Amino acid sequence: QVQLVESGGGLVQTGGSLRLSCAASGRTFDNYYMGWFRQAPGKEREFVAGITWSGGSIDYPSSVDGRFTISTDNAKNTVYLQMNSLKSEDTAVYYCAAKTGVYFQRDYRMYHYWGQGTQVTVSS
Repeated sequence: QVQLVESGGGLVQTGGSLRLSCAASGRTFDNYYMGWFRQAPGKEREFVAGITWSGGSIDYPSSVDGRFTISTDNAKNTVYLQMNSLKSEDTAVYYCAAKTGVYFQRDYRMYHYWGQGTQVTVSS
């Protein structure tokens, strides 16, 4: 049974940083693409970063490019999202997700497995 568990969310001031972690278990993820998404109240779930377990196919939308960095630690089966220069508009619940295949994918509907989410709140 695939399990994704996020951690690291919290309250931070504008301009601050947070690092989110996603611990994956339940199968071998070599052939999976891992994504981070976020969802603010009343808004659609939004892609913020993606990566393969080998560290390839990294993808960011323009809204976070240059501020967010996704990475993997295969030994720990963990995916990280380093978020710097945080803005109030980054406030959302952040989710980790996995899909089969090692290609870019920004559409949340194409992901098969999801974590429970972790709240990130950026205050001004």
